[in-house]
Amino acid sequence: MHTQADRLYARAKQVIAGGVSSDARRAERPLFVDHAGGAELWDVDGNRYVDYVLGQGPNLLGHAAPLVADAVSAQVRRGVAYAAQHELEAQVAERLCSIVPAAELVRFNSVGSEAVHGAIRLARGHTGRPKIVKFEGNYHGWLDPVLYSVHPDLALAGDARHPTAVGGTAGQPRHDADDLIVLPYNDLPAVASVMQDGGDDIAAVILEPLLCNTGCITPQPGYLEGLRELTRRHGSLLIFDEIITGFRVAPGGAGELLNVVPDLAAFGKAMAGGMQVSALVGSREVMTSIADGKVAHAGTFNSHPVAMAAADAVLRHLDENRAAVYPSLNAMGQRLMDGLRTAAARHGVPLLVDGPGPVFQTYVTDQAEVTDYRSFAACDRAAMARFHAGMFAAGINIVPRGLWFLSTEHTAAQVDETIAAADSVLASL
Repeated sequence: MHTQADRLYARAKQVIAGGVSSDARRAERPLFVDHAGGAELWDVDGNRYVDYVLGQGPNLLGHAAPLVADAVSAQVRRGVAYAAQHELEAQVAERLCSIVPAAELVRFNSVGSEAVHGAIRLARGHTGRPKIVKFEGNYHGWLDPVLYSVHPDLALAGDARHPTAVGGTAGQPRHDADDLIVLPYNDLPAVASVMQDGGDDIAAVILEPLLCNTGCITPQPGYLEGLRELTRRHGSLLIFDEIITGFRVAPGGAGELLNVVPDLAAFGKAMAGGMQVSALVGSREVMTSIADGKVAHAGTFNSHPVAMAAADAVLRHLDENRAAVYPSLNAMGQRLMDGLRTAAARHGVPLLVDGPGPVFQTYVTDQAEVTDYRSFAACDRAAMARFHAGMFAAGINIVPRGLWFLSTEHTAAQVDETIAAADSVLASL
């Protein structure tokens, strides 16, 4: 029996390469959504799901949040695209500078990959140095200079202490890896060694301060502080990729939560409740290289009025209601994490549940902790795929690799429904 989703997928494959518009949506049977609201979505066949994907993280306030809808609707009537300056972008930038520890000056883009690319260009232009340090398992967008060693084949990745830069796609220029140094995450001595040997050539160290593209991995005690000290000592910049963590784990992102201030940071996703906007923020000293025109930064849709209206509404809400929003969000995440742990223990499934709450990861593994890409790769990802499939069939939508996002709209009843579904799936895993 062919469903409406099957028919739409067949139709899409005739005109869209692969039938999907992002490789992240590749699946044997992609999800085709009809509508969504709050913490739930409905597919084109009428099936309802409790949603923990939330647009891959942006919908911190839930789907179709009224304050976002109202702000967007009002701005559309005032104009959609100006290619000119307007007051909203200054308001949003002022808000960012007041709540993000790293933000003294701001530039806007449309998507996270652009903001990260701008940060790397700025680091090279400001320091006059060519090399960038990144870490295995960290994803910094799909552009050529950084799409290396995200989830590499271990047969190609080499020694764990001195990884080989493994390209993520056909078509990347071979020379892009020449100025990239790939290191293991959470290994401060490895960074210190590289800095000692060639720190004068290193423009920046870039990382997800809370690693969310390979599980949900918390930095080891002293790791971020050590990176901050090493980069300062060697005249390099520290860049935080907060596309996922920004405004989700704290109003000022992981930099605030973990109390480490980088030179530059990239934000996106949860910033505008699902609208396409990202921000590059940093110290006045470094951002001046953009301000004075030394480093180019442009884009027709930068500070898009509709996106800025959404960002203004979301950030104002998060900032002014932080005392209510974040404790509740964390508590609901912990309720769900504890329930999953209990269900797994009941059925003897080695399910490791780790993360701060507003975002967390489930791993099927006997390991006591997952600290880097190599330990993530050692998890039973086939079992996790079965867990995902079982949860999806039960009406619970999570990121296939085991990542969960919470919204302010998830209720205790929905969380308990999710735990009950997980209990049933884990019983047969």
